[in-house]
Amino acid sequence: MNRPEPLRPALASAGQALRPALTLYLDVHRSPEVSGEERRTAALFADRLAALGLEVTRGIGGHGVAGVLRNGEGPRVYVRAELDALPLTERTGLPYASGNGAMHACGHDLHLAATAGTADLLARTTADWRGTLVVLGQPAEETLTGARAMLEDGLYERFGRPDVVLAQHTAPLPAGMVAHGTPYGPLTAASSALDVVLHGRGGHAGTPHLAVDPVVTAAAVITRLQTIVSRESAPADQLTLTVGTLRAGTAVNVVPDTAELGIGLRALTDASLDRALAAVERIVRAECVASACPREPGITTVSRTPALWGDPAATRAVRDAHTALLGPERVADWPPSMASEDFPLYGGAGVALHGEKDVPLVYWMVGTASPGQWAATAGRLPPNHSPLFAPDVRTALPAAITSLTTAALDRLAVAPGAEPAGRGPGLTE
Repeated sequence: MNRPEPLRPALASAGQALRPALTLYLDVHRSPEVSGEERRTAALFADRLAALGLEVTRGIGGHGVAGVLRNGEGPRVYVRAELDALPLTERTGLPYASGNGAMHACGHDLHLAATAGTADLLARTTADWRGTLVVLGQPAEETLTGARAMLEDGLYERFGRPDVVLAQHTAPLPAGMVAHGTPYGPLTAASSALDVVLHGRGGHAGTPHLAVDPVVTAAAVITRLQTIVSRESAPADQLTLTVGTLRAGTAVNVVPDTAELGIGLRALTDASLDRALAAVERIVRAECVASACPREPGITTVSRTPALWGDPAATRAVRDAHTALLGPERVADWPPSMASEDFPLYGGAGVALHGEKDVPLVYWMVGTASPGQWAATAGRLPPNHSPLFAPDVRTALPAAITSLTTAALDRLAVAPGAEPAGRGPGLTE
């Protein structure tokens, strides 16, 4: 593998790759599709990869896409981007804003466009590198089910064991900056989502003593769940618990039969998450007993993902490559985050799915804010998952293409006769 310096020819071709990547970004942003429904988004991404000459396979684990660019003997490098949006109404006021009740509020549209741009640059410069590039468009990341679905569909058996899997994610940083995790903690948290059904006994609002009101039980459950964080976890043990959905009833004069809760938990270690999950089940069952519910509650684990740890050696090499290109002032440390990802399943955490124990993962954050946005907000940008989340595509997309291309080139082999260059021009200069 080459040293951290990026190859000049790829970045010198950057301008040619930017316009089609921007076209893809605007199209995907205007017409977002939520998890499991990414049919059109997947088709756009697959068509773009096919136009670049990659061998494209569609329908992997749902709407998943894989594009393969073979270029002689060398490492097999996977790069992954996500297809799905959030069920959120956009309020950015952008001229290309979505109006369909969904929104790319987590930057997946930027990830897709940057990944397509990287594939474009590498396809244009095959004389300068060797190996196999596998580009993934993953569905259902927001529900933490898409990576599992692609791996269960034989991703590694069909496209080869990766020597490394790369991914980047938008973050509230100035465009042109990247941030890597430290060796002292995970990049993202372990998390789990639960669906809970509380069973009452419906009846007339005028005779509540003849009913068992599951809404009252739900209120007691919600209040008591907060003690898991405040009274059952050590203050230094980072843990969050959110009741994100509560559904019950159809009319004010009817006591409903059931109440449904959607509960999300996040922790920096799997052990902490296990303890919290056990506490949730204990509290839900106990409150149902206290309310004399006629049936046991239903508790279903909808998804679970482990904490994300990057491979130390591969991460250090990619960070060095970013530093060589951008300068040390544009490469920062990223502290452990309570956000969560299903990306860990591509590595050792997913060995039960793919059978590979030692697949290195490299994951970093890429900035999205223009200088004007950063100055106007004093760095307090609308966060990911906000209806106001609005990357400055003019500065963020070129920088994201450059950072991903640099990382991919660092992990691929240098072609005979091709010499690693110093700091290339990049897309932002």
